[in-house]
Amino acid sequence: MNPIAYYALLTLCVGFEIWGLVTGIKDASLVGAIAAFGVMGVDRLLLRADRYEEFAEAGEER
Repeated sequence: MNPIAYYALLTLCVGFEIWGLVTGIKDASLVGAIAAFGVMGVDRLLLRADRYEEFAEAGEER
Protein backbone atom coordinates (compact mmCIF):
# COMPACT_ATOMS: atom_id res chain seq x y z
CA MET A 1 0.00 0.00 0.00
CA ASN A 2 1.23 3.46 -0.82
CA PRO A 3 2.48 5.18 2.38
CA ILE A 4 0.50 8.33 1.59
CA ALA A 5 -2.72 6.31 1.22
CA TYR A 6 -1.92 4.33 4.37
CA TYR A 7 -1.41 7.40 6.54
CA ALA A 8 -4.35 9.24 4.97
CA LEU A 9 -6.73 6.34 5.70
CA LEU A 10 -5.31 5.88 9.18
CA THR A 11 -5.66 9.60 9.93
CA LEU A 12 -9.25 9.55 8.67
CA CYS A 13 -10.10 6.58 10.90
CA VAL A 14 -8.44 8.07 13.97
CA GLY A 15 -10.14 11.41 13.31
CA PHE A 16 -13.51 9.66 13.07
CA GLU A 17 -12.77 7.85 16.32
CA ILE A 18 -11.84 11.10 18.09
CA TRP A 19 -14.96 12.78 16.71
CA GLY A 20 -17.02 9.95 18.17
CA LEU A 21 -15.33 10.35 21.54
CA VAL A 22 -15.78 14.13 21.60
CA THR A 23 -19.45 14.01 20.63
CA GLY A 24 -20.16 11.06 22.91
CA ILE A 25 -21.26 8.70 20.16
CA LYS A 26 -19.75 5.42 21.27
CA ASP A 27 -20.69 3.56 18.10
CA ALA A 28 -18.75 6.06 15.98
CA SER A 29 -15.64 5.70 18.11
CA LEU A 30 -15.86 1.90 17.88
CA VAL A 31 -16.32 2.00 14.11
CA GLY A 32 -13.30 4.30 13.80
CA ALA A 33 -11.16 1.99 15.92
CA ILE A 34 -12.21 -1.13 14.02
CA ALA A 35 -11.61 0.61 10.69
CA ALA A 36 -8.13 1.71 11.82
CA PHE A 37 -7.23 -1.86 12.76
CA GLY A 38 -8.61 -2.98 9.40
CA VAL A 39 -6.37 -0.52 7.56
CA MET A 40 -3.35 -1.76 9.50
CA GLY A 41 -4.28 -5.38 8.83
CA VAL A 42 -4.72 -4.88 5.10
CA ASP A 43 -1.38 -3.08 4.95
CA ARG A 44 0.33 -6.01 6.70
CA LEU A 45 -1.31 -8.52 4.33
CA LEU A 46 -0.24 -6.55 1.26
CA LEU A 47 3.30 -6.26 2.59
CA ARG A 48 3.42 -10.02 3.22
CA ALA A 49 2.10 -10.70 -0.30
CA ASP A 50 4.80 -8.49 -1.80
CA ARG A 51 7.49 -10.33 0.12
CA TYR A 52 6.07 -13.69 -1.00
CA GLU A 53 6.15 -12.57 -4.63
CA GLU A 54 9.80 -11.54 -4.24
CA PHE A 55 10.66 -15.01 -2.93
CA ALA A 56 8.67 -16.68 -5.71
CA GLU A 57 10.46 -14.65 -8.39
CA ALA A 58 13.83 -15.62 -6.94
CA GLY A 59 12.81 -19.28 -6.94
CA GLU A 60 13.10 -19.62 -3.18
CA GLU A 61 10.63 -21.03 -0.72
CA ARG A 62 10.40 -20.32 2.95
